[in-house]
Amino acid sequence: MNPVQFIAAKRDGQEHSSADLQAFVQAFMSGAVVDYQAAAWLMAAFLRGLSSAETLAFTDALANSGRTYPLGYFGARSVDKHSTGGVGDKTTLVVAPLCAALGVVMPKMSGRGLGFTGGTLDKLESIPGFRIHLSAEEFEAVVSRVGVAICAQTSDLVPADGRFYALRDVTATVESAPLIAASIMSKKLAIGCPSIVLDIKVGSGSFGRSLEQAEALARLMLDLGSRAGRRMTAVLSGMEQPLGLAVGNSLEVLEAVAALRGQGPADLREHSLALSAQIVAAASLAPSPEAARPKCLAALDNGRGLAKLAEMIRAQGGDADAVLAGNLPRAPLVRTVVADRTGFVSSIDTRCVGEVAMQLGAGRSRKEDTVDHRVGIVLLAKVGDAVQAGQALADVHAASEEAASAAAFALRQALTVGDYPPRPAPLVLGVMRG
Repeated sequence: MNPVQFIAAKRDGQEHSSADLQAFVQAFMSGAVVDYQAAAWLMAAFLRGLSSAETLAFTDALANSGRTYPLGYFGARSVDKHSTGGVGDKTTLVVAPLCAALGVVMPKMSGRGLGFTGGTLDKLESIPGFRIHLSAEEFEAVVSRVGVAICAQTSDLVPADGRFYALRDVTATVESAPLIAASIMSKKLAIGCPSIVLDIKVGSGSFGRSLEQAEALARLMLDLGSRAGRRMTAVLSGMEQPLGLAVGNSLEVLEAVAALRGQGPADLREHSLALSAQIVAAASLAPSPEAARPKCLAALDNGRGLAKLAEMIRAQGGDADAVLAGNLPRAPLVRTVVADRTGFVSSIDTRCVGEVAMQLGAGRSRKEDTVDHRVGIVLLAKVGDAVQAGQALADVHAASEEAASAAAFALRQALTVGDYPPRPAPLVLGVMRG
């Protein structure tokens, strides 16, 4: 393996063989290929693209870089769920315990934030004592006992993806459909669940900004999963504004808890129900998503989902009592952004909201950055809401006056108030199956 020639081949638009991709991933893991060479290849792949054959080969190379679970290892009712990432997307914290409370087995390995989108692991780390790093044996034990576990990739499961994932976040190579698909599906295939439900985000607050891009990404992942014998479902969901009201780690955990109490923002509640219904049906615990929805609604409103979340938190060493009481880290400063005119919230620049949250410290711009779990944004008005001049539109939760002022200024530009209410956009744009 000559890494320079390999990088140059992709730079020049050539197609890699499966054997060369496998050798490159192995060399990266052994240290023969160093971070800056892997980063150079990622940029070449980002700019030149990967063919479907290359994407499949790269996915297999990532999946086979460590241990893999046999198909059905966690049982016939095990379902893996993954979101392609969005601003304010705390759905996993609602959906995974809710579905587990209904009998679905949810072995969930999640990731950290990528660019302007938040990561489930960063949210969970805002819970005192919560352990995202479990050994394979600990992970299996929690899944067996509780029915759900959410953790980082174990050190021996798809380790190559963990290293590529960290580089993509800080080298502007996140928004590539083949790289996204390979990263996601390598982890999904390694877990061995017979069914996989994907939440593909569409809109300014996601990596698939157009419906066409999102559908192309969905088809790519559906094909990768179907070739590996999985039952695949992809839900296309809107991300033209943040999901829910909270953007930021501890803020989003508290909002997820509110949703599991049968409260919380209407869009988060509805989206969680839509995804949960697909998952329960995929686990064959209902004949269809339509038949599964009443079961999901009951578990959301009667507290079973919340009880399962608390059980999972305790099983992973976290302080569930603090979460249930709302005692999570809080930013020392809150700055309110107000409307400068009367009218209707006509649009929210969702990507800008995510970037503002990242600049506050809720995400990373460099691989070594430390996340501040306290900071973020809480929207007080959503698209279509009527507002008066001087009415609060959002609260900025910041660690310093300087950060609060900069974030408030940027956020003002992201929230547009117009004369007329916009046409409401659907939460679910479509469902695709493998």
